[in-house]
Amino acid sequence: MEQEHATSTTERLAQQIDRLLERLAQAEDSQRQLQQQAEALAAERDALVQRLRSARARVDALLEHLPPSSPQAGDATPTEANPS
Repeated sequence: MEQEHATSTTERLAQQIDRLLERLAQAEDSQRQLQQQAEALAAERDALVQRLRSARARVDALLEHLPPSSPQAGDATPTEANPS
């Protein structure tokens, strides 16, 4: 009787270990997938940051080529419009 109990306990432990090993394998797979996603997102972010820097540089270069702005008729302040 004791040997049957020990055998069933051993079998239960073996089953639990098998389930735990399966869960570990699933967790490792999930971890790998998440790591790959994180790396892909980081690369995408870096590419977008570079595009943003490039666009800013182009806008800055265009702004440098613009002539200085002159006040429009509607932009004049009252003291400029009526020098008294």
